[in-house]
Amino acid sequence: MKAATINDLKKELLAIPPAQVMELCLRLARYKKENKELISYLLFEAHDEHGYVENVKREMDEDFKSLPNTTPYHTKKSLRKVLRYIAKYSRHTASKQAETEMLLYFCKKINASSIKLHKSSALQNLYNQQVKKINTLVNTLHDDLAYDYRKQLEEIGGDENN
Repeated sequence: MKAATINDLKKELLAIPPAQVMELCLRLARYKKENKELISYLLFEAHDEHGYVENVKREMDEDFKSLPNTTPYHTKKSLRKVLRYIAKYSRHTASKQAETEMLLYFCKKINASSIKLHKSSALQNLYNQQVKKINTLVNTLHDDLAYDYRKQLEEIGGDENN
């Protein structure tokens, strides 16, 4: 079965009554955890993006407390898990500013932790990829915000392109 385009879905949703739209949304939320998380964000947390980002930062703090530092392999796996969460939460907000803030915080947490980036090329590459992503995001933001984030990037030693 071929999926309809977004435009077709939009037209069809406009044509059906609101009660039926609600039923469709609830049915959609029932089948995937990600759908339920997105609907929860949109209904309960979208009005307070700053609070949402702070909650994500607190969750990152917890993840960094339980970070295994036995081998670079296990450390890398745990860091990738945190990055998957950041990517998911960034998709929820659809805000470049929020994503930049979360990634900057991630890099600060790595620098503040006892992770030895220079001992593992995989960890160093993971960190460098995030710095590159932050640089790309900062370049899309408003000049005032970009200036503030560039200063933070300089603090973590990652403003290599500007």
